[in-house]
Amino acid sequence: QVQLVESGGGLVQAGGSLRLSCAASGRTFNSLAMGWFRQAPGKEREFVAAISWTGTGTSYADSVKGRFTISRDNAKNTVFLQMNSLKPEDTAVYYCAADRRLPTVVVVTSGGYDYWGQGTQVTVSS
Repeated sequence: QVQLVESGGGLVQAGGSLRLSCAASGRTFNSLAMGWFRQAPGKEREFVAAISWTGTGTSYADSVKGRFTISRDNAKNTVFLQMNSLKPEDTAVYYCAADRRLPTVVVVTSGGYDYWGQGTQVTVSS
């Protein structure tokens, strides 16, 4: 089992920045590929970013490319999502996810992940 706990969400003005963190426990972190997803009210959960266990492979949704950066610190069992130039449409609950099956691959679909955190709210005001 893997436990994931997100933090760092909050309220920010458009154009601002936030850094989300996701702390993992319960399994060797460097055997997991990690991802971030988000879900806005009334919408389906969507892919945001993913990173392989080595950190050398990453993928981003087109809507966040160039503004968000995913990274990981395997020594601290933590994955990060640096969000810059935030827009009101980035408002959502952000979820961290872990994939134990294909750690060398960046997976962009929610079905490819085995474990999920509880989510952290990000609200961007205009």
